Parts: sequence; structure tokens; C-alpha cells
Amino acid sequence: MNKERFEAFTDAVIAIIMTILVLDIHLPTDDHSMRAIIAIAPSFLAYIVSFTILAVMWVNHHNFISSCENSKS
Repeated sequence: MNKERFEAFTDAVIAIIMTILVLDIHLPTDDHSMRAIIAIAPSFLAYIVSFTILAVMWVNHHNFISSCENSKS
């Protein structure tokens, strides 16, 4: 597998993971007050932290792959 295919595969995996992360945030349906927004703040904060960690890992992975040469095995 050449490195472009491997890089595209890992990009797809990380994109799917980042998309699944947002599914854990449940928006309030009955109450649109500030109290309801504060109630979802921990989930939103966890999403921001997880998304940031994945983004940093993704950039590091791209930097690592760009420094590698193609492999025949």
C-alpha cells in the first residue's frame, strides 16, 4: 500500500470518529433558557477537548507520513 492510500484511509477513519463524537451532545428540546445551555456545557466541553486532541493527532500523523518514504511491503 502506498502512503497516499494509507493517508486517505486514516483521514477517513479520523473523520468518522470526529463525526461520531458529536452524536453524544443532546440539545435541550423543551427548555431554551440559559439553564438548559449550562446543563449541556460539560458534554460540549468534552467534545471540544476530544476534537482538539484528535485534530492534533491527525496533524502529527500527517507530518509523520510525509516524512516517510513509500513502502513496497
